[in-house]
Amino acid sequence: MNKFTHRVFRFVIRALLRLIADIELVGFDKLPASGGYIIASNHIGRLDAAIPYFVLDRPDIIMVVAEKYQKYAFYRWLVRITNGMFIDRHNADIGAIRETLRRLRAGGIFTITPEGTRSKSGNLIEAKAGAIYLAWKAGVPVLPVALTGCEDAVVVARLKRFKRLHIRAMAGEFFSLPQEVRGREREAVMKKYTDEVMCRIAALLPPERRGVYAEHPRLRELLSEM
Repeated sequence: MNKFTHRVFRFVIRALLRLIADIELVGFDKLPASGGYIIASNHIGRLDAAIPYFVLDRPDIIMVVAEKYQKYAFYRWLVRITNGMFIDRHNADIGAIRETLRRLRAGGIFTITPEGTRSKSGNLIEAKAGAIYLAWKAGVPVLPVALTGCEDAVVVARLKRFKRLHIRAMAGEFFSLPQEVRGREREAVMKKYTDEVMCRIAALLPPERRGVYAEHPRLRELLSEM
């Protein structure tokens, strides 16, 4: 996305979100102005995708949209103006992976939702191990982010009654994953660090939203350190 298009798009996103919601941002004041990294967040609603454009004043956000939305003209337009990509979530989309890695290594910001799909309950569901593959390959740090208040059901219910939303986005601390592991250990290590990412997100969420990670030993360790 060029700088002019980014400014216009970000202005529209911020204006729309401010019209319908009070947005509370926590922990985003020390983000770097340049350099590549990955934002990993929980996925609770369609508004999730707009939050990075509200928070970040950078034109190098890497947007990817699930292939199922490619049939809709709005999403095709959105992907085109944001210089985004459609990605096949069910198969190894080598082209999209390579392009994302190229942009990350060039200093872009990529947002992922390790759960892979929206949680209908708003509570964390089990993540897919492949979601952190790009962080390994690109060698960039990961920023865990927890979202509340933009669950699809909540958005619909409140806007029907002309009530404003209260959306909260809370960022944790950057952390790095180990170098890519190959061979027999790879699957186990990917699972371990997927759990690490999710537990770091869970630690930022209210207890009732921690879902399947609520009793995870690593979460208890993280909470004891806070």
